[in-house]
Amino acid sequence: MGSIRFDDLQSERGYYRWLAYGQSKLANLLFTFELQRRADAAGAKLLAVACHPGYAATNLQGASARMQGSSGMESFWGMVNGMFAQSAAMGSLPTLYAATSPAVGGGDYIGPDGLGEMWGRPTKVGCSGAAKDRAAAARLWEISEQLTNAHYSFK
Repeated sequence: MGSIRFDDLQSERGYYRWLAYGQSKLANLLFTFELQRRADAAGAKLLAVACHPGYAATNLQGASARMQGSSGMESFWGMVNGMFAQSAAMGSLPTLYAATSPAVGGGDYIGPDGLGEMWGRPTKVGCSGAAKDRAAAARLWEISEQLTNAHYSFK
């Protein structure tokens, strides 16, 4: 989900938490896939892999409600997590799988295999067309280098 707002990449003209969240998740994928392309072009032995936990019962939803001062929403999310989310331990499996499975290749995206990728066992999953946008990935890489004053070399 999400889009990259190159005209306001750091949300200086307005911060909208869910837009920022979606942008950050898309940026993670773009950056991962660009890293793999650059490693492949340089002949580097590197696997860049992205993963997501699905819907895991963590503190994310409750913390958001707490930061807004809404104890009612905090209770609501606690109830919803208890009813629909998988455990945090299950949510960690895609990351562990991505880091350890010999079946994982560079540029793979790992998430849960269940309905809507919300829960389940780790597997290779698809991504949006926006995440495959090579021009956006290269642009994001270049802007990231400028913002951090860090330039990565495979030598």
